[in-house]
Amino acid sequence: MAAPWLRLGMEQFFKMPAAMGRQGRAYSTSQTFAEVLRLPKKQLTKLVYPLQELEQHLVPDSRPDLHLRVFDPSLEDISRAESVFASSARNRIEYVSSAVRLDHAPDLSRPEGHTKKMNFFKVGKYFTVVDMPGYGYRAPEDFVDMVEAYLKERRNLKRTFLLVDSAVGITKTDNIAIEMCEEFALPYVMVLTKIDKSSKGHLLKQVLQIQKFVNTQTQGCFPQLFPVSAVTYSGIHLLKCFIANITGNLN
Repeated sequence: MAAPWLRLGMEQFFKMPAAMGRQGRAYSTSQTFAEVLRLPKKQLTKLVYPLQELEQHLVPDSRPDLHLRVFDPSLEDISRAESVFASSARNRIEYVSSAVRLDHAPDLSRPEGHTKKMNFFKVGKYFTVVDMPGYGYRAPEDFVDMVEAYLKERRNLKRTFLLVDSAVGITKTDNIAIEMCEEFALPYVMVLTKIDKSSKGHLLKQVLQIQKFVNTQTQGCFPQLFPVSAVTYSGIHLLKCFIANITGNLN
């Protein structure tokens, strides 16, 4: 089961330590989710359910047309999903190959936007995540032949994840990717990255604008946004739970 376009950097997605909260309390993925559950409620909500934390700043019933939380798993569900992504001797999470050259190893230390090949990461026996290059001026020359063909023809593709910079919003480049997903009738999800870069007010404004765009101008996009931060790790647990769910591995 392939779930492409999850481009947080796979190294960041599975291993990256983070500093959480203004108190500077450290949190990293090496800690168990049980430790996350012991956080104060406010910190836990901000870390695990960033949309719920943002909703607190909305005027009640001010936006009845926007349903910000469609996928709303319990903490128990999220805890169970963590085991899917926990690397162990029996559940290895490893780089498998790149799309064209098997001798090409991904350089995970390079900044986002530099992915030139489709890198395949096997998550235990559960599914494969495909890290794909995006559109834009840094896209590889063979992007159409490589990426579009894969997305259009791959029959066991479960979901495509489109990463949108939450500080900037949907750009012309993002619109090209959205139009492609819509044209190919691909089920896709918008993941809003870098939510640590914006003030709470700016982030809420962006979420509402993008959510309205999803509701009114898309057909194949999942109706819920997933705000995340690779720095604070906010929203990552929920996103991993969603991936475990759509690939049939939550139960």
